[in-house]
Amino acid sequence: MERESEGSDAPGTPVPSRWVMKASAITITRLCYDKDDLPIAPANKRDEAVSVITQLTDFRMHRLWRNKELIFEGGHPKGAIAITDLRNEWQCHHLSPFDNLRFNIPLSFVRSFLEDIGRPQFDGFDCRPGTKDDVILGLAQAVLPYLVSRHEANQLFFEQISLVLLTHLTHTYASQYFPTRRNGVLAPWQEKRVLEFLTANAFAQVSITELAELCNLSRSYFNRAFKETFGRTPYRWVMEYRVSKAKDLLLSGLSIQESATACGFADQSHLTRVFSDIVGEPPGNWRRQNRLKLGGKAS
Repeated sequence: MERESEGSDAPGTPVPSRWVMKASAITITRLCYDKDDLPIAPANKRDEAVSVITQLTDFRMHRLWRNKELIFEGGHPKGAIAITDLRNEWQCHHLSPFDNLRFNIPLSFVRSFLEDIGRPQFDGFDCRPGTKDDVILGLAQAVLPYLVSRHEANQLFFEQISLVLLTHLTHTYASQYFPTRRNGVLAPWQEKRVLEFLTANAFAQVSITELAELCNLSRSYFNRAFKETFGRTPYRWVMEYRVSKAKDLLLSGLSIQESATACGFADQSHLTRVFSDIVGEPPGNWRRQNRLKLGGKAS
């Protein structure tokens, strides 16, 4: 675990107080200032990550730009959160005192978390500016003492904080399905075994018989238990996993045909049909829109 604090960039230049701590893959930062004379902050460096910001006190006034476009002017109450996609360029002008805490989370960490629990379909977070979230505020208040103290926290504590944070964010702001454990679901060892097999063979042909045998279950019981556990059939799970991987390849510059081949689809039209069904639009449209959101060129 790493910790640092920051002071002024140059003598006489007003800057907020900052405490930074690294816990696993997540960077936690407290940022505060008690005056209203800050200049416009420099734009962030683009990153494959999201920043989850919660206000520790009422915040009266600021202006926020995304990709050089003013998108918000106003304040937020204590407990309000913002989820900013750092693949965009953000710039903020703080116009009143503030105190907030930020969780910087790599998108790869979010995707890995979801894949590990069998929810590979991830389209990002959807959070209306100013949304109050007492869970995120509570997590921020729980880690706050470790930011300003010199003693080391138990690593298990921060692993649990990370797990709760990701579970809450993906369930509340990414529409992920987390069933309550009950009869008729896969046992933990069965869930682990079948997920390992599916992720290793998702781009090949997989049969229900193979999956049921891995879990020592009949085909019919396995099919029901899988759907009860993951909220979708095994076929749907595989298709969502392939589409999730195809999205990464499409944004990396591969063509639709190349992405289809790499992700186990029969051809471009097969990928287009499945992609449109799961995402709600064809892959070409999706890529154009997401490149524009990230400030890139449409193609």
